[in-house]
Amino acid sequence: MSNSEVAEPPVPDSEAVVPCCPPLTAGELSPRDAEKMAVMFKALSDPVRLRLFSKVASHPGGEACVCDIQDVGVSQPTVSHHLKKLREAGLLTSERRGTWVYYRVAPSVVAGMSALLDLRAAGS
Repeated sequence: MSNSEVAEPPVPDSEAVVPCCPPLTAGELSPRDAEKMAVMFKALSDPVRLRLFSKVASHPGGEACVCDIQDVGVSQPTVSHHLKKLREAGLLTSERRGTWVYYRVAPSVVAGMSALLDLRAAGS
């Protein structure tokens, strides 16, 4: 995939927590599943994005205002850029309320990433 191409991010469903892909131990990933998962893991491979994702995930109430999580050692425009990348990867959802944007972790996407890496699932 070239830098100019953008992979279709998974569409998070806040009601259902359904993994997108079978565990790695269940067999080879399809090209489509591998592409979807790579986009998510690539988004989390940046230390600033991982910190932002962690701040949202651990925030009381399960959501965080950008005003509460932007202290990660980079400028505000850079924080916005990283949050956009996390949203595009399907890892975060966002909602604008007045002048602030609130972020939530997309539970179905995180469940999918977790299930993919669950090596114990082979015997299930």
